[in-house]
Amino acid sequence: IHLAAENEQYLSELPEQAGCFKETRIVEFIFLLSEKWRLDQSTRYQAVELLERFMIKQVEQMCDNGGKAKGRDQGQRSSWSSVRDQIASTFVLRLVSCVQLASKLSLHYSRVTSDTALKFLQSLKYSYTKQELLESELAVLNTLHFHINVSTPLAFVELLLEVLGYNGCLLPVKALHQLCVQLLDFCYLTRETIYDTLLKIAIENSTPSKLQIAKFLTVKEDFMLLAVTIISTGVFILSPGHWEQVVEHLNRITGITPQSILEFSYAVVRHIVGSNTP
Repeated sequence: IHLAAENEQYLSELPEQAGCFKETRIVEFIFLLSEKWRLDQSTRYQAVELLERFMIKQVEQMCDNGGKAKGRDQGQRSSWSSVRDQIASTFVLRLVSCVQLASKLSLHYSRVTSDTALKFLQSLKYSYTKQELLESELAVLNTLHFHINVSTPLAFVELLLEVLGYNGCLLPVKALHQLCVQLLDFCYLTRETIYDTLLKIAIENSTPSKLQIAKFLTVKEDFMLLAVTIISTGVFILSPGHWEQVVEHLNRITGITPQSILEFSYAVVRHIVGSNTP
């Protein structure tokens, strides 16, 4: 109930730019960096969500400040051009800071120290100091008002798996959990392609309008829907005989319709096997 309420609250306050900083290259960078530093599974998703929320707020603040400054000095470059340059100059540093903060939130034994982070940044030819690294972490914390312990889709998946087990679903839980993590990685890395397919399925049209795309944003950011789909897809792959029963249980637990679960699962499976496969 708590996770569902948190999810609904987030969706009700969703900024128009949600998802802008979840493009494949950024997600892949964070995943590979988390793998390099041997961080636990939840940390990489936490880092992606932290970076996304921080960057959107930072861009909003920069644009507001740029707009005010532009009013005083019409001779300077356009506000957006200036913001873009500032973002580009510190983006990798901010990304590393978000991974660092996510690692500190985790109960895992592996935590990213300043020395580890600096060594990595130096390997990319950046010359930051420990002080600048600390200031970067504080910049993320202050911008997000220290609200950084947000739930990730993996938390939703794991809790729903627990509820399914409690409700008597006889599933290969360990194997299913491992597959769900792989599927979640896949959905993060192919996010735009999968959601584009899902939108076209939902509206039964291959050319969605701008209004339809805008309204679809809440679907793209719905962690509960994503978690339900991940479990449904995992069961379909591992134990197809239990699939209908599991979808029925997931519908009762979350209120998400079997049709929505089916359509989203189809979009995921379609991109796993290749869109040309019947």
